[in-house]
Amino acid sequence: MPSLEDIVVEPPADAELIDTRAWFTSPGTFEIEIGCGKGGFLLSRARANSQISMLGIEWANKYFRFCADRMVRWGLTNVRVMRTDAKHLVLHHLPPASVSVLHVYHPDPWPKKRHHKRRLIQPDFADAVLRALVPSGLWMIQSDHAEYFEHIRRVLDPRVDLTEISWSDSGVGPGPDWEGTNFEVKYTRSGRTIYRVAYRKVE
Repeated sequence: MPSLEDIVVEPPADAELIDTRAWFTSPGTFEIEIGCGKGGFLLSRARANSQISMLGIEWANKYFRFCADRMVRWGLTNVRVMRTDAKHLVLHHLPPASVSVLHVYHPDPWPKKRHHKRRLIQPDFADAVLRALVPSGLWMIQSDHAEYFEHIRRVLDPRVDLTEISWSDSGVGPGPDWEGTNFEVKYTRSGRTIYRVAYRKVE
């Protein structure tokens, strides 16, 4: 049975690359969820796929703690949770070709024009993601914000090192008990459109 100390991992030091072998007995395929919130998706996918290892990244301390406690309660040994700035981690602390799947669901849209530079998905972030993904690795993105989703497509669609694939054919969804992220459930019930895109890294 894991403890909170087992589940929570500290952000790496300056210039340090994360080493999943130090976190998991049998690292296996490694996936990251950025903005894991209360850990619903993380929990569902990790429970349904015990052979994969997952890292959930969350900045909001309240949700980070809730998520970590949740993983402990379920006794999951293939999940770790980190409170850190996700963009900084991806840009500076992921080893090359180390991530099989990156999950980014409902990133903050920063809707005001003067705040657009704060958006997660920008060219420099995409460059870092592509370095970190293994050959044929997947990048799954979901948003409820139409304008931000258009921005994401403008940044990622022209890249020759990414090719779009069918979301349903990606094979990296959650378990059968999954009902959706908190944002997805909330906005679907209110009739809001959910936008999704899946990309595969070109070898």
